[in-house]
Amino acid sequence: MSITSAATLATLHRTGPRRITDLAASEGVTQPAMTVLVRVLEESGLVERRGDPSDRRVTLVSVTEAGAAYVERRRQTGVDALARLVDELPDDEVEALVGALPALAHLAELESQEREGPAR
Repeated sequence: MSITSAATLATLHRTGPRRITDLAASEGVTQPAMTVLVRVLEESGLVERRGDPSDRRVTLVSVTEAGAAYVERRRQTGVDALARLVDELPDDEVEALVGALPALAHLAELESQEREGPAR
């Protein structure tokens, strides 16, 4: 799976259903490219399109159970790999990382807000 596909799935998992145009903007690709990407993810059973109950003209893309499971497996694989590396660090470096966690979490939150913009 491409990085953009995986990132799009993660965005949908984190933010809920979104318009294709919003996904394209948040992932930094063109709307036609996102349409193709969504079609491939849909054919793979990882996302689905649904009408927006508040505006029948709008179609929203949402992650399916299979897509959510993929995101969670991928995330856990990353967590496990990072944990193995942290286990190799000396105690003082582990303490430095622990001390930096609040600032890193705040940076991640700011980046997410800037990248994803308001959900629709």
